[in-house]
Amino acid sequence: MVVMDSTLGGFLRARRAAVDPDAAGVHRDARRRRVPGLRREELAERAKVSVDYIVRIEQGRSRHVSPPVLNALADALMLTADQRAYLHALAAARETESEPVPGIPLGVRKLVSSLRNVPALVLNRGMDVLLWNELAAAVVADFDAMAPRQRNLVRMAFLDSAYRAQFGDEWAEMAREGVAVLRMESGRHPGDAELIALIAELRRTDEQFRRWWDAQAVSGAKVRRKTYHHPAAGPLRMETQLFAVEDRPGLSLVTYTALDEASEEALAKLSAGIR
Repeated sequence: MVVMDSTLGGFLRARRAAVDPDAAGVHRDARRRRVPGLRREELAERAKVSVDYIVRIEQGRSRHVSPPVLNALADALMLTADQRAYLHALAAARETESEPVPGIPLGVRKLVSSLRNVPALVLNRGMDVLLWNELAAAVVADFDAMAPRQRNLVRMAFLDSAYRAQFGDEWAEMAREGVAVLRMESGRHPGDAELIALIAELRRTDEQFRRWWDAQAVSGAKVRRKTYHHPAAGPLRMETQLFAVEDRPGLSLVTYTALDEASEEALAKLSAGIR
């Protein structure tokens, strides 16, 4: 058995409301639907559990949800792989303080500084920028000029106008992805005080963040292709790759590689200007 965190109920309600009954093959009766998505009894029937059990989970009154039941609910709600992983993370979560992220190994520090034509960062699970090379400072943001608490990619996406402007028309897609990744990490580490504080700040200060957060979309970190509108170098089409740091849970190395010749040449010129 796994112990349920109270936010599991909110996620189930949100995903139940998002299901198209027709796509799910639910027989429509004569009753008018007062809310979108599946009714509780429809979800219960699809998952082969009682309606009362669904009510207790959604209201946070059921303290134990077994993995087979979670899988049945995931199937009934047609969850994606990321959503399924988040469901299990919420059910397994404990409201205890998370272990601190260990320090950055010397080898990773040397690797980041040695990447001359590739912007590189080291992030923690909450997307705080812990380490960067000179080209990342020239392309992504001048992290040296920021206070430590400001060096967070999700926070910057909403509260840093210069960083936000780099994404042009792609900002909304990029920012939503960041919110979804942050929600995934918060489900895995509900006791992380820094994550809790960041989410509270963004919910308090940015209405768009609050709406996207409350939509309960989740995503794991993935390869992303983005165009950065650099004020000096112009458009930079780049792909971000994320690599886990071995023996350092919670740390990731992120690299930005050019997707075309023009972007590669622009990065080389920026790098040459640094030396």
